[in-house]
Amino acid sequence: MGQIRLHYKSPKRDAEKQYELLDHAFEDEAFPLAITEIDEANAIYEVSLYVDELEKNSVLPRFARVLGVNENNIEIEVLPDIDWVSHSLEGLNPVRAGRFFVHGSHDRDKVKPGDLAIEIDAGQAFGTGHHGTTVGCLELIADVMEHEKPQNALDLGTGSGILAIGIALIKPIRILATDIDPIAIKVAKENFALNGVAKTITAITATGLDDEEIKKRVPFDLIVANILANPLIELAPQMVPALKKGGSIVLSGILEEQHDRVVKAFEAAGAKYIKTLHHEGWVAIHLK
Repeated sequence: MGQIRLHYKSPKRDAEKQYELLDHAFEDEAFPLAITEIDEANAIYEVSLYVDELEKNSVLPRFARVLGVNENNIEIEVLPDIDWVSHSLEGLNPVRAGRFFVHGSHDRDKVKPGDLAIEIDAGQAFGTGHHGTTVGCLELIADVMEHEKPQNALDLGTGSGILAIGIALIKPIRILATDIDPIAIKVAKENFALNGVAKTITAITATGLDDEEIKKRVPFDLIVANILANPLIELAPQMVPALKKGGSIVLSGILEEQHDRVVKAFEAAGAKYIKTLHHEGWVAIHLK
């Protein structure tokens, strides 16, 4: 199967912001992504996304939409037949987030005694844990689990299942993991089994908080959601009432400049702001 490179040129500041948006928008698929300086004198940079040729028709419109440009302005290059995902893994180092150690199967030998090790391979897609949004979430989850001892948790938009795994590794409490994508749920279940927490977590395909399984488990004393800012704002009026009094919400997938809008939406729904963690231009927010 051939592969292609989708690429777009911009001034440095625009390209850096575009890279951040693309990084989060395509994190679930784990497509290799790059930013390259191509004109030093004029500070012009290029963002590139590498995908299989068969995926071009579905990915190209999303790529253009994230950049806010017309599809016709996106350049397309046909590449030699190289496994770019495997190639990119060569430089994908493990990530530490507090006690958590997120790694691929190629780095199992780097796990140390006392680590809460989460194994996620990029080849499985739906989030590897290397993104700043995931790191912040894991750090806040560890803090909440230590101080509040929740017993009933919801991971909304679970993706690879990494946040649900993190909760379960600290303590095998009752956890519901949901995602709108059935393929993501399939991958998440595989990751739950791989990390030895499958018995603790129920995983279902669901949109928002209207699913009957979610309603049966309300109220939750911990809700985590690493999705995008606008969906979080839309979900605030449903999410806060689904939380037990004294419980916590941990949110991420939010750029620093989107922080205040998200907090205001959740405060308007009845939540109390606690604190924010910043990581690589992204924020993770704790509310109660």
